[in-house]
Amino acid sequence: MKQTQYVAREPDAQGFIDYPAEEHAVWNTLITRQLKVVEGRACQEYLDGIEKLGLPHDRIPQLGEINKVLGETTGWQVARVPALIPFQTFFELLASKQFPVATFIRTREELDYLQEPDIFHEIFGHCPLLTNPWFAEFTHTYGKLGLQASKEERVYLARLYWMTIEFGLVDTPQGLRIYGGGILSSPKETVYCLSDEPEHQAFDPLECMRTPYRIDILQPLYFVLPNLKRLFDLAHEDIMGMVKQGMQLGLHTPKFPPKAA
Repeated sequence: MKQTQYVAREPDAQGFIDYPAEEHAVWNTLITRQLKVVEGRACQEYLDGIEKLGLPHDRIPQLGEINKVLGETTGWQVARVPALIPFQTFFELLASKQFPVATFIRTREELDYLQEPDIFHEIFGHCPLLTNPWFAEFTHTYGKLGLQASKEERVYLARLYWMTIEFGLVDTPQGLRIYGGGILSSPKETVYCLSDEPEHQAFDPLECMRTPYRIDILQPLYFVLPNLKRLFDLAHEDIMGMVKQGMQLGLHTPKFPPKAA
């Protein structure tokens, strides 16, 4: 596992996490800026989730506040984790309807991008859609499959996750909209992904699994769902059969240059 400079904050005996004023200020900067950027770009299901969560703007929310809403809507919870967790832990959490949230927030120096998922990325990017039963069902199924999968199979599953939950788009009567949390927590990618610059392909789970990606660049390709319910339907299809097919067919040629050493 990679190293990280960030350390997750620990709760007190009552489960309360006390963040310094500067970290609340960073949250305020991030959420007020990003709410403006996602307007007219995020899918309606995400915006509905934002409304249900009622995230505070002046402070970092407590995990208990998020859990109350998730519990009432889909039965999910968030689980406090360190900055980076192993694949095994990740799948175990999702399989038990718990979404991992690292309890640290980025510094002002890394306001626009950081490689580790922080509390802003997890709560603002992912938690709104966890109030949606279709999205929640797919995420739960994904966790259960990941637990049973081999190391090699997990790599193909990871690409499916990346192209959907992190960087997915959906077609709507109003045009392309965003549902991927990796996009929704990034001001630059929120605007870029809907432009003419990247490639947009109709969603195909097998193609997602065979498409290489890099985590440190704007994505050259996005897969577009016909609607969000497609994720719910996919949860009831033979995803592991697709993984095996993908492993036989192999990867597509990357649409990006190799990372400089």
